Amino acid sequence: MASDPYGWLDKSLAALHRAHRYRSVQTIDGMAGPTVQRRGQTLVNFASNDYLGLASDPRLAEAAIAAIRTYGTGSTGSRLLSGHRELHRELERAIAALKGTEDALVFSSGYLANLGAIAALVGTPDLILGDEYNHSSLKAGGKVSGATTLDYRHGDVADLKTLLAEHRDRHRRCLITTDSVFSMDGDLCPLAEILDLAATYDAMVLVDEAHGTGLFGQRGSGVVEHLGCAGRPLVTVGTLSKALGSLGGYVAGSSALIDFLRNRAPGWVYTTALSPGNGAAALAAVQIVQQEPQRRDRLWCRVSYLTQQLDQILAESAAASCQLRRLPSASPILCLEGHSAAAILSASQQLQSAGLWVAAVRPPTVPTSRLRITLMATHKPSHLEQLVAGLQTLLEAEPLAL
Repeated sequence: MASDPYGWLDKSLAALHRAHRYRSVQTIDGMAGPTVQRRGQTLVNFASNDYLGLASDPRLAEAAIAAIRTYGTGSTGSRLLSGHRELHRELERAIAALKGTEDALVFSSGYLANLGAIAALVGTPDLILGDEYNHSSLKAGGKVSGATTLDYRHGDVADLKTLLAEHRDRHRRCLITTDSVFSMDGDLCPLAEILDLAATYDAMVLVDEAHGTGLFGQRGSGVVEHLGCAGRPLVTVGTLSKALGSLGGYVAGSSALIDFLRNRAPGWVYTTALSPGNGAAALAAVQIVQQEPQRRDRLWCRVSYLTQQLDQILAESAAASCQLRRLPSASPILCLEGHSAAAILSASQQLQSAGLWVAAVRPPTVPTSRLRITLMATHKPSHLEQLVAGLQTLLEAEPLAL
């Protein structure tokens, strides 16, 4: 009898369940915000990347509705094939102004922006050196490009220098890729040192500001500004779907870079343009980021308070076998690492029972299991107090072998 060519799927799913790595989506109701509704239960939302609370801002909704009424719901095709709306260029000019670059190019998602930029900038004769903790889209871009790809140890400039010294002269071009904020840890890349090495070894640098845009820097430009690297030659990629509360991605940089990508980036050339509603919402968000720095200030106050509280309750925990550890962070992403995927999953479920949505992140997404807490400017002090109380209860309960 012929074998079932799809029979391996059930076995693979069973293996995921055994390893406590199986994942499924949960339906939520109502508006995005610091609290959400799930199965009739109100949960304080610590699992959102809506850092500034703009996804539910009525000004974004009004801008999107006005654009839909003017232009329709879809962009109908590739911008090169079907033309584009002036709205697209307005958004690109606004992003370039926020980033302090000559120009920008908007993609339909941040993932496509990374794939498109990397595949256009390097090919089979070239070398990509990426931080081992880089986002999946950066790694996928390397595979699509056909370039030789090597990882350097996370945040380790010395290891990056060793790889450059050993491999750079064997390749036509070299591209160094890194997240600015590492989304599953919360720490920042050593960008100034990376740029110094790039200058020494004639390498390009691409930095993904997905979790930095809108949050860092005096103007909210991102980590590039925050670390004093604005104006240095690099390729900046980001998303419109996190702090900017919409959907889409972008690349910002020199006029020559953007003109080149319009002609050579497959993730832009061969896909439908960003919808008018999403583009208009993102444009409104960029304007709010520039006009309302108090949103960032409020967010960073929340980060400071919760960091202190987490460190205090972890230090005071009497559960000798509880080995939760807060990972180093310089962002609104605070992670509590544990040793067991099963225990982290159980902890997340117990917190949900207490009205707290804290994501359990497990391998292969990350090397070690952890609770991932993300903060929003719209979280109230009472929300943070509820989280601290929930974690204290968790730590004081029966040992979780975390």
